[in-house]
Formats: sequence, structure tokens, C-alpha cells
Amino acid sequence: MKRFILTGAPGTGKTTIIRQLERDGFGVVEEAATDVIALEQVLGNPEPWSHPSFIDSVAELQRQRQMRASRQPDEIQFHDRSAVCTATLAIYLGYGISATLSRELERIRTEMIYQQRVFFVRNLGFVTPTEARRISFEETLRFEMVHEKTYRDFGFEPVFIEPGSLPDRVAAIKAAL
Repeated sequence: MKRFILTGAPGTGKTTIIRQLERDGFGVVEEAATDVIALEQVLGNPEPWSHPSFIDSVAELQRQRQMRASRQPDEIQFHDRSAVCTATLAIYLGYGISATLSRELERIRTEMIYQQRVFFVRNLGFVTPTEARRISFEETLRFEMVHEKTYRDFGFEPVFIEPGSLPDRVAAIKAAL
């Protein structure tokens, strides 16, 4: 099984791309942070990312989803983000890498969970805020730089998916497979 990470800054269109790849018959694994945020907000925590424990919650949900997906028969899977993205978020937020996240990063490295080429979806030139995405475009650009550096530091090779139509972006990913 080949597992590819699809990543990028908030609001770049990753989820839309993932949905199309799923429609095209590829296995997909959902992004975890948005679901952790949604649950926490329903439970009365309007900004769960403002607590360092948020990072561990995301890392744990990512681990569970990745492990569950490893039992699927897909030849190729696309993962909407990974623990490296969570490390980026921890660094961006100034939390550092927790013991939980460190163990998960070590697990994905030693077990070689993901392909070394990672699909890095570039920003669209704007960002649309949501309840889970409260970030300005300027912050998105800063996050994108930290994100790319973090992936490179962990030994991944970014394959950049430039702005364009959904069919063009999906075609670029398929061509790079």
C-alpha cells in the first residue's frame, strides 16, 4: 500500500481535492484537527487550539485513523494531513513537540508509514474564515513557510500543487503518482 500525504496551509482546497480523489476511487483518510475543533466547540470550548493539549488530541485521532485505514485494501491512499502537520501547528503555536506527538512522529518514521513525496497544496491567494479556520491570509502565508520547512526537516520531498481548477489540481497529483 502506498500512503501519500496531502497537505498545505489552511484554506488551500485540500478537502475538495480529497473528495475528488475519493470519487475517483482512491482511499482517503480524513483530516483530524477540524473534527477535534468541532467536537471541542460543541462541548463549549470556542478556541481549543489555545490549549497545548489540543496538539495531543489531534495526534491521537490522526494515529487512530491511520491505523484503521491500514487495514483497508486500497492500493493508494491519500491522507488529509499527518502528524508532521500537527508538529507544524505545534511549532506555529509556540507549544513545541509534546511527548505524545514525538512518539507518533517516531512511529511514522520508523514504520515508514508514508511515501517520502508529499503533495503540498499551495495557497489560493486568499483564505475564507470558518469556525475552525480563524486565520488571516497573512498568517496563512507564514504558516505555509513553517509547514514546508517542517516537512523538509522531517525528510519529506514536497510535490507542489499550484493554484488552479479542481480538475487541474487532481490531474497534477495523479501525474505525479
